[in-house]
Amino acid sequence: MSTKLFDLSGKNALVTGGTHGIGLAIAVGLAEAGATVIINGRSLERLNEAKLECAENGIQIHTYAFDVTNEETVESAIGVIENEVGPIDILVNNAGIIKRIPILEMKAEEFREVLDVDLTGPFIMAREVARGMVERGGGKIINMCSMMSELGRNTVSAYASAKGGLKMLTQSMATEWARHNVQANGIGPGYIATSQTAPIRVEGHPFNDFIINRTPAGRWGKPEDLAGVAVFLASKASDFVNGHIVYVDGGILATIGKPSNEE
Repeated sequence: MSTKLFDLSGKNALVTGGTHGIGLAIAVGLAEAGATVIINGRSLERLNEAKLECAENGIQIHTYAFDVTNEETVESAIGVIENEVGPIDILVNNAGIIKRIPILEMKAEEFREVLDVDLTGPFIMAREVARGMVERGGGKIINMCSMMSELGRNTVSAYASAKGGLKMLTQSMATEWARHNVQANGIGPGYIATSQTAPIRVEGHPFNDFIINRTPAGRWGKPEDLAGVAVFLASKASDFVNGHIVYVDGGILATIGKPSNEE
């Protein structure tokens, strides 16, 4: 099979929340596949740090600061990006937050904040970017879902609600836009080793032991583990793949788990 199927040369890719972790790893993967990459964030400082980090590794990216939950700001930013860089061919909705609060202790405003960033944000971004994709007759939308799109877990009710909703939103996007050659799919990461999970990945920490034993692969995922599937979903190789969530979880969703003493 020709590697041209995965060649993103000539394509412009926008990754929201792309300054670090999974977002930055996906941005780098898309750039290495040939795409011109734009990353978004709310902090100019973090955007500049990401740009410098990429440049030190020979990767040039464009950066734009804006809030994905603000309709007017998003509409304006998309116009500026398409004027300065070019039409957006690939959108990766990666920006997101999580609040770990038990349901009985969670305020409605906290619940709404998570839904606003993790679900309404992708809706606004995809709606605005898809206008151009539909007009041009093609495009790729990749929504960062989660294993919480399928499973619940203590203290993450808002996050799970948002990610479950994002799964259904992805399927709705595919349903409405497939006839325009726009593919909308999702990626569901498992437990990934990022700066946010560093404190609980210490050897001997109960949650670290739980994840190692719960994951058939026997390890935490790396941000780079998400790059390959992102390139696939952004490329011609996935032109007839639409409305699916690809779980990159080391096999967690394939099993009910194993005892910690199982060899």
